Amino acid sequence: MTSFRTTRRVEFGDTDMAGIVHFSNFFRYMEAAETEFLRSRGLSVSWREAGLRVGFPRVSAACDYVKPAFFEDVLDVAVTLERIGGKSLTYRFDFSRKGEAIATGRITSVYCREVTGHGLESLEIPVNIREMLA
Repeated sequence: MTSFRTTRRVEFGDTDMAGIVHFSNFFRYMEAAETEFLRSRGLSVSWREAGLRVGFPRVSAACDYVKPAFFEDVLDVAVTLERIGGKSLTYRFDFSRKGEAIATGRITSVYCREVTGHGLESLEIPVNIREMLA
């Protein structure tokens, strides 16, 4: 499967006292890369449709770290849509620096709509959205 590619420069505020990217920031990087991926397909993480909010809230997120990243590193991020289920999407995020593996993350999101007073309701991913993701 073809990957969507983007980059992310590590900012000073992303690092800890040792100058290494704090592990939690990889989750922000994954979210930003996911948003760019969806935007490149004419989609978003959240939007309004027929007066209701719909979108892809996350239900799972994980990241495995191989090597540290440092202030001013430029990280390459490959986003692969690993799985499209009936109601959910699973993304894989491969982080590298000059071809060297840094980390691998995954996020699973579920297609939902808001239900006034009851939170969210998961729905089957519509055919038109599936086509846009392909």
